[in-house]
Amino acid sequence: MRNRSSLCRRSFVLLGGAAALVGLAGCTAARTVRPAMSEARFPAPQGAVVRSHADLSYYTSIYAERPDEKFPLPAIPVESVDPAYLRQLVDDPTGEPPGTLVVDTANHLLYLTMENGKAMRYGVGLGRAGFEWSGRGVIQYKRAWPRWMPPDEMVARQPELEEFSIAKGGMEPGLDNPLGARALYIFQNGQDTLYRIHGSPEWWTIGRSVSSGCVRMINQDVIDLYERVPNGTPILVVGPSRSVESFADPYSAAL
Repeated sequence: MRNRSSLCRRSFVLLGGAAALVGLAGCTAARTVRPAMSEARFPAPQGAVVRSHADLSYYTSIYAERPDEKFPLPAIPVESVDPAYLRQLVDDPTGEPPGTLVVDTANHLLYLTMENGKAMRYGVGLGRAGFEWSGRGVIQYKRAWPRWMPPDEMVARQPELEEFSIAKGGMEPGLDNPLGARALYIFQNGQDTLYRIHGSPEWWTIGRSVSSGCVRMINQDVIDLYERVPNGTPILVVGPSRSVESFADPYSAAL
């Protein structure tokens, strides 16, 4: 019987991404240095929908602190996040059936398609070049405040992670856990891809390619997504090198 590593590697080869296996294993534990506030204000992509200050109170409310959580979440300074990456209802540009998750890696966006041609759009952070994965799968299961257990292959490369190994039960949930407040686990053909959609306290990385493979979201956004999608939800991850004509300019969608 093949071991788990072989099965996962075969799945990635079938998608033309064998090299991604190493980078995607369990998501990274590395912390990203928060840039200075001026650096955190990303230039708006061409054609981005830029909300006025009149909308600031609305976003302040949906990204407010969450004292009700098992580990209370701090508020997000929304004035320092590019408005293109804030949660918003848009016209669906994906062409996928309602109830589908679509990750547009080229534009660092995640869509949850809805009825009546609409979609909920979220900004995401993604893996560095060379660590992307693309294809179709399903959300096999999801967890609130998950434990993080780096695979043995990852621990072998980074011995400092030994204390969080599978054998030792992984990292306890919490604000410093790489999977954040929620995690959605992506499987393909019944096999764990080791690719996750998960929360992150590092809000300044949204819209950037900084982690070692997984789709990271603002914790308040991943909680919202977690509550909207059931187990078995189909997902399409569109790689940046793929041409998808059904994707219109993601920033021109009407609000």
